[in-house]
Amino acid sequence: MVRAKKPADVSQEDWESVDVPEATDEEFATARPFKEVFPAQYKAWKKVGRPPIAAPKVHIGFRLAADVVSAIRASGKGYNARVEKVLRDALAKGEL
Repeated sequence: MVRAKKPADVSQEDWESVDVPEATDEEFATARPFKEVFPAQYKAWKKVGRPPIAAPKVHIGFRLAADVVSAIRASGKGYNARVEKVLRDALAKGEL
């Protein structure tokens, strides 16, 4: 049996007073999927995760010289955003 951790906002007395019996084989046999029993809630809750954005980033792959990659990574965390900014600035100036 797995014991859940008591939430901070629940008193120890309330936590210990709850009696939740384990489900029987007969109860499992009559169980139906949540999706079938509560279709409206399932539809609403199915949309989990990040909300879609208008212009999502695209993953690309290309090869760079090892010394260039080492120098970029050595610049610290967030180097992807800095590389993107350099590329945006170059595009704005018409250099690419």
